[in-house]
Amino acid sequence: MTPDLVSALRPLLTAEASAEAYAAGVDAGDLEQAVWLRLLERLDAEGPPRDPQEWLRRAVRSEARRTRRTSRLERPYAIEPVDDGDGGPEQLALAAARGRALRAAVRRLPGRCPRLMEALLSPEDLTYREIAGELGISQGSLGPERSRCLGCLRRLLTPEVAAR
Repeated sequence: MTPDLVSALRPLLTAEASAEAYAAGVDAGDLEQAVWLRLLERLDAEGPPRDPQEWLRRAVRSEARRTRRTSRLERPYAIEPVDDGDGGPEQLALAAARGRALRAAVRRLPGRCPRLMEALLSPEDLTYREIAGELGISQGSLGPERSRCLGCLRRLLTPEVAAR
């Protein structure tokens, strides 16, 4: 999408989406995003519309109608659905296996990462100050170190997750 097309259509889209959003029962920003997506799809398939302003007005109205139809079909639950997440022995066994796999992967991390990740995973729910004191590093370097360790852990676990 060309920057000049975006900058030319943005004020019109904001105004049109704001005008249609309330009646459609949708957030104006969500409506704008849906129309931008439709424009991207159109540009990819057919190229730019001959009259971009008119196309945009019709797209906003069409998305608003689609949203109204969809919301009429959706019904909220009368009561909250039951959460079966922690119920049976199978779920407990699977959770325990995931915990063991995570801790095994944490032990294979390089440098200070295993100690840092174990401290972060501790059931004692340690604060950053307590973790920094335990590891002997500054509290300010804890965040970047944690990010680096999580990146290493993500790279380490990606092949294992993909293999399953």
